[in-house]
Amino acid sequence: MSKVLRVAYFGLPLGACLLRADGHELGLCVLSPIDAPGRRRIGRLLGERVIDALGASGELDGVIERALRRTSFDLLVSWFWTRRLPARWLALPAHGGIGAHPSLLPRHRGPNPYFWAIDSGDAETGVSIHRLTPEYDDGDVLLQARLSVGERNSWQLARALDRPALALLRRAVKLYTQGGAPAAEPQDEAVATWAPEPDGDLLRADFSWPAERVLRRLRALSPVPGLALEIRGLAFFATRARVSDDFPRALLPGEAAVTPQGTVVIRCADRGIAIERAVAGEASRGAVAEGTELDERTLGRLVSSVPEA
Repeated sequence: MSKVLRVAYFGLPLGACLLRADGHELGLCVLSPIDAPGRRRIGRLLGERVIDALGASGELDGVIERALRRTSFDLLVSWFWTRRLPARWLALPAHGGIGAHPSLLPRHRGPNPYFWAIDSGDAETGVSIHRLTPEYDDGDVLLQARLSVGERNSWQLARALDRPALALLRRAVKLYTQGGAPAAEPQDEAVATWAPEPDGDLLRADFSWPAERVLRRLRALSPVPGLALEIRGLAFFATRARVSDDFPRALLPGEAAVTPQGTVVIRCADRGIAIERAVAGEASRGAVAEGTELDERTLGRLVSSVPEA
């Protein structure tokens, strides 16, 4: 027999709206500091039970803790909450807390599993519903769903995982209303990996790699910030490219040319990559404003206009 679950929710407004539509009682709703649709709607529905972290002062933690302690909760639920939840908060609800993470835990714990799933060459990734602990993404796994990575870039992969993440989270919460938590499986620390935000050399490619490997790095970094490149002192970030065999055979890996069709092609270990879309970097200010989006032909003309060193 189902019962009404009293939930303390942390995350984006859509998750709160859907849990409420499922019949759960949202005694507290703490919205992530991310501008996302549904903010006004959930504010109208829940009124003073909403705490908005967007633009909140340094007193936010104290406000949340007082709200949690004013009422008893059955379950804390997190979906795209961007901050660590203290152990004392997780200990307050009768069933603790659960959250959704967009990877197949324990693989790719951390803030950017999309980059790492693509860059690592994973054939599939997915969503994990797990118990929340004071550490990031290391709690027992309750439910998982799998998804093929395919040729998606990071943004496309993130969007593709949103729907299954919400569906699985709602299913997990519903199980609590039916008499108990889903079966929990501890994560195997021996196979756990960490997925930090890429920086340094991870923003670039090694052109001694095969073309397909370079494209994988590019997709993992797209559309923001893109793969960092510089040709003839012209800096830009490539956000889309394709394999190409249309390049001068004298090119060495890492060298670039503009084809007669006006396309920038860079030689890799086996083939080349043709840059289809890019964003101008800071060092390009003399020729085009930083942040300007460049299509295939515009980039080709821009590179051709810069004299060789």
